[in-house]
Amino acid sequence: MSDQLTLTAETRERGGKGASRDLRRNGRVPAVVYGGKEEPLMIHVEEKLLMKQLMTGHFMNSIVMIEVGGKTIRTLPKDVAFHPVKDRPIHADFLRITKDAKVTVAVPAVFQNEEKSPGLKRGGVLNIVRHELELVCDADKIPDEIVIDVTGFDIGDSIHISNVTLPKGVESAITDRDFTIATIVAPSALKSSDGDTTKDDGEGASEGGGEA
Repeated sequence: MSDQLTLTAETRERGGKGASRDLRRNGRVPAVVYGGKEEPLMIHVEEKLLMKQLMTGHFMNSIVMIEVGGKTIRTLPKDVAFHPVKDRPIHADFLRITKDAKVTVAVPAVFQNEEKSPGLKRGGVLNIVRHELELVCDADKIPDEIVIDVTGFDIGDSIHISNVTLPKGVESAITDRDFTIATIVAPSALKSSDGDTTKDDGEGASEGGGEA
């Protein structure tokens, strides 16, 4: 699970574009904490610290403890908006969560054992359809990543969510279909070879009789 992060914040009395611009000019980022059957809380945080945490790569999947007004609020980042030109954070949303809350998060998919995939060893290409998986899990058990084993997969095979072993207590947020995460496709050179021949077994001959 990702490390717990901490952000020191201050409340903001004024909303609106003018107040937000003033905050940004002073190196602050306006934000909102909502949920948990409480009123939304308008805050602002230090831009440099927010950027530092964003650069960890797992900010959106981490529990963020927001310290404001002598209290600590347990949250999960839900959205960070960026300036379209300067690529700086201009607003952030945080969701209040209780210790035993279930949360929906997008977790990176990482592929392993590519050297044990017959298709990839033959020159096939791993075509990743979903770089992240939308999962439901306990707020205290958010995985950093989901490791997907490609051992045994050949050219033409698809890797579905049913092929993935999820950690205990973690479930896919998509439950109505066995969706595709990645496929192993023929390399462009092999496709070109297929296009230049009228024999269906041309690929098999070049690959020692194997079937794609």
